[in-house]
This record gives sequence, structure tokens and C-alpha cells, in this order.
Amino acid sequence: MEIEQAKWHKRRWIALAFLGFSLLIISLDTTVVNLALPSISRNLGSSASGLQWIVDAYVLVFASSLLTLGSIGDRIGRKKTLQMGLIAFGLFSLGGALSNSTGTLIGMRAMMGLAAAAMMPSTLSILTATFRDPKERAQAIAMWAAVFALGSGIGPLVGGYLLEHFEWEAVFFINLPIVAVGLIGGYFFIQDSRDEHPRRVDFTGSLLSVVGLFALVYGIIEAGQTSWTEHRVLYAFGAAAVLLAAFAVSEWRSSEPMLPLRFFRNMSFTGANMALTLISFAMFGIMFFMSQYFQTVQSYSALQAGIRLLPMAGMSFVAAIMSARVAQRIGTKVAVGMGILTAATGLFYLSRIAEADTSYSMIVIVMCIIATGMGLTMSPATNSIMGSLPVNKAGVGSAMNDTTRMLGGALGVAVLGTIMNNLYIAKINGTLSGALSASPQLLEAARSSIQGAHIAAQQIQSINPALASMIVGSANEAFMSGMVRAVLIAGIVMIAASAVTFVILPMRVRPAKEEAQGPSIPETAE
Repeated sequence: MEIEQAKWHKRRWIALAFLGFSLLIISLDTTVVNLALPSISRNLGSSASGLQWIVDAYVLVFASSLLTLGSIGDRIGRKKTLQMGLIAFGLFSLGGALSNSTGTLIGMRAMMGLAAAAMMPSTLSILTATFRDPKERAQAIAMWAAVFALGSGIGPLVGGYLLEHFEWEAVFFINLPIVAVGLIGGYFFIQDSRDEHPRRVDFTGSLLSVVGLFALVYGIIEAGQTSWTEHRVLYAFGAAAVLLAAFAVSEWRSSEPMLPLRFFRNMSFTGANMALTLISFAMFGIMFFMSQYFQTVQSYSALQAGIRLLPMAGMSFVAAIMSARVAQRIGTKVAVGMGILTAATGLFYLSRIAEADTSYSMIVIVMCIIATGMGLTMSPATNSIMGSLPVNKAGVGSAMNDTTRMLGGALGVAVLGTIMNNLYIAKINGTLSGALSASPQLLEAARSSIQGAHIAAQQIQSINPALASMIVGSANEAFMSGMVRAVLIAGIVMIAASAVTFVILPMRVRPAKEEAQGPSIPETAE
């Protein structure tokens, strides 16, 4: 047994590399598909609503399934759960590439979200079980966070390249070789682990968490697309409140809960989860704006926009790698709090300089400041969550970490997007209502989105170039006003996140004792 453990111990950094491959496919998929939407619309005849659900089906199923699948991984084995998730992700990616209708593609994206929900908690819980030394674990988590940041950042670049040279199906086919590398390498180099004394399955908690989170994420998505007071949104939030309250009561009363609520007594767990939620709120919202800013306002192609976003990904990667040493030197509280303040500084600076014709040299400095703050924050916060839990609950802990990211990100896009859109519509009404009073269809197109305004201007360019130029200029100005307001709000949220961090997050991670039934002992590889 000791010889076997020594063998796996020597392979731990190789195992981390293949865990990174498995994580890379998830982080790439969060951004790469968005660029393919125009091509998908042309080829499959997808409506605007259909395109929204191609994106949202993945997020909806992913976020609502994380807690349950993280718990299942603790029970049946994290390596097994990861490998099953990889196989499913590859199969449904192939199904997505071969889809011949919008409905089929939406279904494939939903199943990809389910597979991703099995994979992502498994990567982090395997890492936690593999790296038992706190310093090594902190460094490994820093590398895990860096890979996720890198994948999200290079997604637009990869997508832009693929779409310039191939059809939209390529953004799904690209997943297959990455799945193959993660699957084969993981089989040979990743050691399995699980809760060696699993409790009975918490069917009630699993059902309530899945349905409750589904209702919550659905409400957030719908609110961002329609209105926060729309009936479906209110019904969804009401159902989420009831179901998640019932989940909390069920977990409190259960002798064998899926998510023991006592974990929240440890501020290393609760404080870091709150910080991650607010950080993701700002980060996802800003990425949502920046891609539109480069492609629509400044008229770059998808590939050119991806290249311009690359420094942000690179800086976030470097900062995440450094973050473990920074946190060890100055403490988790200070590292996370100062990282958030750094990102907030960048956001406030962006809100002052962002205009339709701002030079890229100025924008890239701001992006690097924001990315540095984000990179310094994510890894220590994640390490705080995982280090505060017993190893035999690493799957649930990892799922909680991932769920807060997804919820914060969905809220960021919905809330900040609504703030931007409301101001955009108000500005369009103020500047174009008179000029387009005889053309209500053009006015409605301009009000729908900045992309709609640009398309409308192209349609009348040859007939009335002066009016087309006026529409583009007004739409760009309206978008920038909304974006600046949203960025300013994001900066304020980051200040609040920093305050929360400095108040409740401990200076050092407070580890939990193992569960009463005994520690989890990693298994030998199958």
C-alpha cells in the first residue's frame, strides 16, 4: 500500500496537468460558442430566442446540477465521475456539431451542461484529495484557477480563428481532441478518491437543490432578457425561494445531509463563497460588455477582438499562478481583499476613459489591471473554501465553489446587462425618435440592441448615408453610456465585496476536522 501511494504521489503534478485539460474544455466552452451564434443563426434559421437558449440551456443545467453531481462524485468516486463526464461531454459535443435544427442543438447544449457539472467539481475535489500538504495544495489550486482563467480568456481567440477558417460546427468538434487527451491521460495518471464511509443518498436534498437552483438561474436569465417584474421571472424567483428554503430546512433536519449547513459556520468557507459570488458578478458582466465593445463599437472581427482580449487572459493566468505565494506571505484575507480592490480600481478607471474611439493602448492597460486583481483573488478564495472542509466532502465543497461562480456570473450579466440596456434605450429614444418618426421599424431595430442599430444602418446606407451614420453614431454613444454606468456599478459591487472580505474572511484558512466516520483514504487507480 505504501509503495502504491508513493507511486501516485510522484505522479501528482502530471495528474494536475491532465486535470487542467479536463477543466480547459469547460472554461473554453463558456465563451467560444457565443462567437458562433451569427453563423448558427444563418445555417439553422435560429431566432433570437433560439440563440439565447443555445447559450442559456448550458448555463441553466450546469449551475443547477453542480451540488448534486459533486455529492455523487464523493460517493461513487471522483475519477469515475470525471471520466464519465468527459465521455458524455465529448458525445454531446459531437451531437451538437451534427445538429440540423435549433431544438436539437439546444438539447445537446443542455446535456453538455450536465456533463460539465459532473466534470468541474471532480477536477477540484481530486486535486484537494491528491495534494494533502497545505502549501502544495494552495499552489495546485492556483494553477487550477489559472487554467480556468486562461481557457475563458482564449475562448474568443480560438472561436474567432475557427470561424474564420471553418463552419460553426468547428466550435464543437474542437472539444473532441481535448476530451481524448483528458480521458486517456487521466486514466493512467489520476488517482481515484471518494468518501470511504458514504452516508445514504440524500434524495430529498438532491431534488430540492436541483429544482431550486434551476428556478433561480432561470429567473436570473429571463430577467436579463425581459424584465425583472415580468410574471415568469417573479414566479421563478418565488419558486426558487420556496424550494431553496425547503432545501435548507431539509439539510438542517437530516442526519445525513448532502450539504451540511454547519460548513457555513466556518468563515473561511462562507466568506470566500460570498467573495467569489460578487467577484464573478463583476467579471462575467465586464466580459459581456468588452466583447461587444470591440466587435460592434470598434468594428473588429471576432478573431481581432479575441486577440485584443488575450492580454487580459495572460495577465489573469500569471496573477493566478503568483497568488498562492502572495496569500502565504500576506494572508488569505489581505490577498483576496487587495485583489478585489485592484480590480475595482481598474473598473473605476475604465468607467472614466471608455468612449467609442478610446485607443486600444489605454483599454489594454485597464484590462490588465482588472485581470491582475481577478487573478490574485480567485485562487486564494478557492483554496479557502477547499481548505475549510474535510477531504471526504471535497466534491460538495468544489460544487459549492463552482455554483457560487455560476450564480454570480449569471447575475452579473443579467443585472449589469439590464442597467446598460435601460440607459441604452433611453438614449436612443432621446436622440433618434424624431429622426426616425417616419420609420418605426428602423427605430425599433435601433432600440432592440446596438447590433440591431448597426444592421438597420447597413440596410439604408446606400439610400440615406447621412441617416445611417447618425444611427450608428447614436447607437454607439448610447451603448457607451450604458456600459460606463454598468462598469461603475460593477466597481461599487467590487468595493462591497472587498469590505465583506476584510470583515469576515479569516487571515488564514481555518481547516475543518474530518467527518466523524473517519478520514477519506484515496483509492488506488483502477
